[in-house]
Amino acid sequence: MSLAAAVVATLPVPGRSVAASQHGVAASSQPLAAQAAVQILERGGNAVDAAIAANSTQGLLEPTSNGIGGDLFALVYVAAEDKLYGLNASGWSPAGMSLDFLKSKGVEGQLPHRGVYTVTVPGAVAGWAALHERFATLPLATDLAPAIWYAQHGFPVMEVTAGLWASSVQLLSEDPESRATFLVDGRSPHAGDVFRNPPLAASLQRIAEQGRDGFYKGATAQAIVEVMRARGGVMTLDDLAQYRAEWVEPLETTYRGWTVSELPPNGQGIAALQMLNIMEQFPLGEWGFHSARALHVMIEAKKLAYADLLQYVGDPKHARIPVQQLLSKENGARRARLIDPKKAAHRVEPSQLPGVTTSRGSDTIYLTVVDGEGNIVSLIQSNYEGFGSGLTPKGAGFMLQNRGALFTLQPGQPNTIAGHKRPLHTIIPAFLRKADARLGFGIMGGWNQAQAHAQFVADIADFGMNIQQALEAGRFTKPNFEGCDVAVEASVPQKTREELTALGHQLDVRPLRTSGFGYGQAVLYDRKSGVKFGASDPRHDGQAIPVPAPCFGK
Repeated sequence: MSLAAAVVATLPVPGRSVAASQHGVAASSQPLAAQAAVQILERGGNAVDAAIAANSTQGLLEPTSNGIGGDLFALVYVAAEDKLYGLNASGWSPAGMSLDFLKSKGVEGQLPHRGVYTVTVPGAVAGWAALHERFATLPLATDLAPAIWYAQHGFPVMEVTAGLWASSVQLLSEDPESRATFLVDGRSPHAGDVFRNPPLAASLQRIAEQGRDGFYKGATAQAIVEVMRARGGVMTLDDLAQYRAEWVEPLETTYRGWTVSELPPNGQGIAALQMLNIMEQFPLGEWGFHSARALHVMIEAKKLAYADLLQYVGDPKHARIPVQQLLSKENGARRARLIDPKKAAHRVEPSQLPGVTTSRGSDTIYLTVVDGEGNIVSLIQSNYEGFGSGLTPKGAGFMLQNRGALFTLQPGQPNTIAGHKRPLHTIIPAFLRKADARLGFGIMGGWNQAQAHAQFVADIADFGMNIQQALEAGRFTKPNFEGCDVAVEASVPQKTREELTALGHQLDVRPLRTSGFGYGQAVLYDRKSGVKFGASDPRHDGQAIPVPAPCFGK
């Protein structure tokens, strides 16, 4: 057998086919959210309208991972321009937040993971408003109609979501409004139970009628400030009213002829691009999918890229982030030379960059839509950890995120907490292009995301997989930043696991369909044929749903 044939023989056999349509595809971890996007496309909306519909619906259907109390990032590909736009809708901390304020409250060393001091201004609705104003074709009320309907009338809870919900019962029980909103007779809903959230329907209706002001001003804003003040927080109505999402220029690198795009800091997308720059120095395709040599290089590349992430990345409005230096091919080559092919590194140092002074969660949804014209939205949205902070504004129907827990309390760092500052962020959408292929993709899951993105790109560029194979392919994940421990899925062959162990990797072998490796979605637009393709990760409940022909009109 030739080397090429041997490599092909090791590729995963996907459990489902790639979805395909000439009229568009929507992929989400919740089928009803993907279907909401399809309904909007059938009514004449574009990919942005459909993404807003899917995201607003998914915040209701998967409150364990996202909602209007969280943040949002998006990449928008406009087919007529063959151009990619980036949106950062991550919220800032209250203006009154500072190290001195926290010290006065007895908070030093590290922020708690939950509670009032971790709440930053939710950015999702501002993200919808910015997307809608710039690109949408339907009224915002139309885009939000599916979410409002399901909130009023109910929906059956899916299996994976029910499991995640059950793990948050104690958190939800500790706050009266969270308990009343998200528990039924003191318990979480079971798979198949019909769940309703009328207060969320009212919050969404205000957004449908008033746009962003329906959230950042008026009754909803007042409810947010009241729960924050009641718990000793410093968020004000001005903190909410002044917040705006920001259009940003995507970052990119090249990998085996593909152009890979991520959003710039304050997110971790830069780490995915750095990983790829390091991985590019090695012949992974020759070594083969799930070979020990290839996995060793990718795991070590993750350690090197994430060391730089922690060292240099924060809110670029508050610190100088050396983006171009970190993403240079020269830096990638230098970092690659630090990889010992015979030994796993227990600890790695960040890059030493000339002229740069150094100092030193995980529940999310990702969805992507391609419409009939080839426009693509790659969108990610999150509460950060599970339901978030544990605080639900009275009568609002949604939980406030705990994204501020990612700030550091060590003074003088890019990610040191301060007023009206955005924390280092985990959630990242992504995009790939080569020749006539345009591909929106993402894989959620805290610090798993950048490393999962790099693995997905390698699966396509090095190992020749289609998008469904690349989502189903077994992954590794290393959620921490030191040590030789790394989790791998059971689909990684036993021989490979033995060879990795011999190199010093301390493997945690986990069963298939566990949450730590993330849940991904992908769509692909072939500009030559006009066909749109979609894929969905079987680790979650999701589907990629093709848009049918408009044979009955709109």
